[in-house]
Amino acid sequence: MASETKAERIERIKREKDGLEVISDIYRYASTGEAIDPEDIDRFKWYGIYTQNRNLQEAEDETQYLMLRVKLDGGYISAKQAEVLGDISVQFARESGDITTRQDIQFHWLKIEDLPEILERLSAVGLSVVGASGDCPRNIVSCPVNGIDHDQIDDVRDVVVALNNLYRGNPDFSNLPRKFKIGVSGCNKHCIQHEVQDLAFTALKNGDELRFSVSVGGGQASNRRIADHIGYVKRRDIVKIAEAVARIYRDSGRRDNRSKARLGHLVEDWGVERFVAELEKESRVELERYDGAPFTPYPRRSHFGVGASVKKGYNTIGCALTSGRIKGENLLKLGRILDFYGAEGITLTTTQNFVILNVHTDATEPMIDTLKAVGFHPYPSVFEARTLACTGLNFCKFAVSETKDLAIEVVEYLNHRFPNFYEPVSISINGCPNSCAHPHIVDLGFVGAIVKRGDERLKGFDLIVGGHLEGEKSRFALKTGVKVAADEVAPLIESLIHNFEASNSTDFGNFLLEKYAHESAIPSTP
Repeated sequence: MASETKAERIERIKREKDGLEVISDIYRYASTGEAIDPEDIDRFKWYGIYTQNRNLQEAEDETQYLMLRVKLDGGYISAKQAEVLGDISVQFARESGDITTRQDIQFHWLKIEDLPEILERLSAVGLSVVGASGDCPRNIVSCPVNGIDHDQIDDVRDVVVALNNLYRGNPDFSNLPRKFKIGVSGCNKHCIQHEVQDLAFTALKNGDELRFSVSVGGGQASNRRIADHIGYVKRRDIVKIAEAVARIYRDSGRRDNRSKARLGHLVEDWGVERFVAELEKESRVELERYDGAPFTPYPRRSHFGVGASVKKGYNTIGCALTSGRIKGENLLKLGRILDFYGAEGITLTTTQNFVILNVHTDATEPMIDTLKAVGFHPYPSVFEARTLACTGLNFCKFAVSETKDLAIEVVEYLNHRFPNFYEPVSISINGCPNSCAHPHIVDLGFVGAIVKRGDERLKGFDLIVGGHLEGEKSRFALKTGVKVAADEVAPLIESLIHNFEASNSTDFGNFLLEKYAHESAIPSTP
């Protein structure tokens, strides 16, 4: 009998037991200590649980440590929730904590026997891990200042809640061909990166008329494509469209090949015209045809510093976290700071940063001073603001290279050498080709690879450059052929910035595209 393909295996185990049904097994394994069935380990993903790479593990330590991703609705964390998350990090996760590009937070070094208590603590403050991963709708991303920003186009928090209620724990949508990523934005800066979501709704105003641009089929890994804008819908029709797209994807997406099973592959196979026709039939909603719309360029899609709130006399404070890493002790401190200054809470961003909500005007500057003292960056440098990193080799079994610590080192290096550089520079350090840190949409993307230096084989990166998001002007990064070892990353960026400053270019991304598109021989080192 022929062995199963990866796709056949995953489809079989989903048929035999739905991912949502594994929760009782998690509690059983935690209490009995019995060996975990490898097929249940795959199902654990539906509750945000992954096995962890043993890269940092002592040789004599045979424990199978786990990663846990907490799914944060709207990316929101209250002061009390921040303290609970901090306690979990300190007590169970060796102080680890990483903010993701889907406004979640995840912890490492967890043991199976501790999961019941961790899940109970999360539940006690209204937090959940259901649907944090697996072949189901992932966390629905949205603007971190929804309902708060004075300049917003629309407050879509109720839409995010409605979509979460539709999908959360719903067996109708717990067995999709692959993951399904949705974004909903009322932001005037279009900060959710709608161009690379599977499905996104982006608020636009035409005079006094509010409507939402619908885009489908975006992606960055095996499904690397800019989403197709297929039309406009009224606000009241968003949930109908989202439900219909999920049903179409569930019933018609490919299940025979995991690398060709994303929604974008279906859109590509069918063509946009057929997909729209099927969507209108399934949803009973007619889309207004798309005629083009301007979108904010990627470098200006941020909410750092102090912003005016719709609540009179209150502000937001946007802070940077280099590579999204936040230790448990800092989570605890953040919770106490929020409580002390009477802030509403925080929301995480799709660029691994966070925004503090509704800080009274009188408390704003004192709070900023306190945040700086703890190590947060309310007024980040261009390098602190836009440097992303994936989980990396220390914890991820797919990674070739380590990322988080390197990203922090690179930012410190560049801050020291370019203290007065203000041109937006976006950097992504990604441990493997899976694009978790979005290397294909930034100026400088570093993708994990093995690099040869003489007889040595080193952990390093392929360089890709010039990625950009701006609606129909979007583009993915260009392959350069440059390979760098980890310790060559910062000097290479330094060299490129010096070259940019010596050029006549006024846009760093365009400078990189021109440089590498026209070079016939590209050096491998800075």
